[in-house]
Amino acid sequence: MYFTSNTVAFLDGEFVPAEQAACGVYAQSLHYGYAVFEGIRSYNTPNGAQIFKAEEHYERLHYSCKSVGLPLEYSVEELTRISYEVLDRNNLTDAYIRPLVYAATPNMSLKVATTSNVLIAVWEWGKYLGDQLLRLSVSPYQRPNPKAVPIEAKVSGHYVNSIIASSEAKGRGYDEALLLDMNGYVAEGPGANFFFERNGELFTAPAGSILRGITRNTIIDLAREAGITVHEQFFTPDELRTASAAFMTGTAAEVIGVASVDDVTFDTPFQQTIGGMLASHYHALVTGQTATRAASFAKQQ
Repeated sequence: MYFTSNTVAFLDGEFVPAEQAACGVYAQSLHYGYAVFEGIRSYNTPNGAQIFKAEEHYERLHYSCKSVGLPLEYSVEELTRISYEVLDRNNLTDAYIRPLVYAATPNMSLKVATTSNVLIAVWEWGKYLGDQLLRLSVSPYQRPNPKAVPIEAKVSGHYVNSIIASSEAKGRGYDEALLLDMNGYVAEGPGANFFFERNGELFTAPAGSILRGITRNTIIDLAREAGITVHEQFFTPDELRTASAAFMTGTAAEVIGVASVDDVTFDTPFQQTIGGMLASHYHALVTGQTATRAASFAKQQ
């Protein structure tokens, strides 16, 4: 699914066959989840392959490295250039890009690394959560306490929490989990941010126990440009009973509607919601299409 015998990846300064990219079993990152990564998408636009918000993603990668003490010698510009070359070597335009910074040196101590390794891999990947509206369930697992880990950093080890929560929800017949923070407020999904709509306005969790996703921030900007009020505030699952619609956002998931959260059902057709309109405008933005959706949408509100 992710690579073939012809796939090329970037690893520590070289372009190598992906099947030969390996990590030793004594690597500190393998044992402790001590690594950081990004999820980035490239789209086929009228101007060819264009990586959406490469600068923002690689700036966050640098922030994540700094947060956990992983050195990163490549600049944002170098990482962007390399990413385009990996795309070109694999003849891909619409693709998912996975940069990973990790510590491969054999090390069983709990000390920060003095050197790091850099992998950039690409593959074709559809929307992570599919195209159908999602049935969510509030998870019995909480998001990590922000006083315990740098929650704004995209750290590999954090995603053990995501795997557990997502698997638990799917085991009960739902499509995905919705996690609360340590105070019982709605935070986000295992790999996507959450929004709900009420009275023509949008609500989403503030900074604190969430990863402020780049897709999330883009959707907020698009909404505000269209004259939509966006509230970044704490809210409980009970407040969703007054919502008319909901959706999730993420680089892998893009923008996807939510059908229900446990026994709370959103009956408005997604195409008629703010989320549906923004999903259309987001698609036009990332694919480089000329669109006036924001202006026309604002007139409808």
